[in-house]
Amino acid sequence: MAGVKTVGVVGCGLMGAGIVQVSAQAGLKTIVREADQAFLDKGLGRIKKFLDDGVTKGKVSAEDRDKTLANISGTTKLEDLAGCDLVIEAVTENIAVKKEVFSTLDAVCAPDAVLATNTSSLSVTEIAAFAKKPERVLGLHFFNPVPLMKLVEIIRALPTGEPAFEKAKSYVEAIGKTPVIAKDAPGFVVNRLLVPYLIDAIRVYESGLATKEDIDNGMKLGCGYPMGPLQLLDFVGLDTTYFIANIMFEEFRESRFAPPPLLKRMVLAGHLGRKSGRGFYDYTAK
Repeated sequence: MAGVKTVGVVGCGLMGAGIVQVSAQAGLKTIVREADQAFLDKGLGRIKKFLDDGVTKGKVSAEDRDKTLANISGTTKLEDLAGCDLVIEAVTENIAVKKEVFSTLDAVCAPDAVLATNTSSLSVTEIAAFAKKPERVLGLHFFNPVPLMKLVEIIRALPTGEPAFEKAKSYVEAIGKTPVIAKDAPGFVVNRLLVPYLIDAIRVYESGLATKEDIDNGMKLGCGYPMGPLQLLDFVGLDTTYFIANIMFEEFRESRFAPPPLLKRMVLAGHLGRKSGRGFYDYTAK
C-alpha cells in the first residue's frame, strides 16, 4: 500500500471520526488527535456507537467491530502523530487553524510522510505553502457520512509530488473508496457542479415557482435523485453551503455561484438545517 501502515487524523468531529473509522476498518493503525479530552471522548464515542449500531443491524460482526476499535488510539498532542505515514487534517474551515496544524505536522513528521487536508473549499496550494516540503501536501476530500459514501476527491496542489499522490491514491483504494482526481480549484469536481444546482433550487423556491415539497419531489422522481435539493441543503447545512458559495463566487465572480438573498437570511436567522432543528423543513417535531 505504498508504505501506508499508520494513519493520523487531526480532528474527531463528524468528518474526522468517519475517516478514523474507515481507516481502522481497513486494518490500519489509526491515531486521532483532538484539541481536548472531552472532544476526543465524544468523537471516539461516535465511532463506537456507529459500529455498535452496525452490529445490532447485522451489517457489522462483533469481531470486526472489536478489531476496528483495537486499531484506534486517541491523543490531544499533534506531536503524537510523528510516526504516521499519512496524516489527514479534518479541522474547521479556518485557514489560520490549518496553518498551525500543517506547520507543526511538517516539523514533526518523517520527510516522506504525506500530509492531506479534507478541506471542501479552501485552496490546497495555499495550505501546502505552510509546509517546508509542500510537495508532500495534497487534498483528500471525503464525503458525509464517510463510512457510507464511496467517493474521495484527491486534489493535486501545484507543488504536490508524484510519490505523495501515489501513496494517497493507494490509501484511498485500500479503504474501499473510489478516487476522483481534481486540480486545485474552488469546489473541486463535486461542489463545482453541486453548489450552482443547490443555489438554483433556492432561487426557484424564492421566486414562488413551486413549493419546497414539489421542488424536491420533482428532482427525486423526475431525475432519480435520492434526495431533493432543499432536503440536501438541510442535510449539508445552509451555513456550509453559504460559506462554500461565497468562496467560489470570490474566485470566479460568476453569478451562478452567488448566494441568493434567502440563503443569507436563513443563515442569519440560525435556520441552518437539520443540525439546528430548522432549515427549509422543520425537524423539531422529529
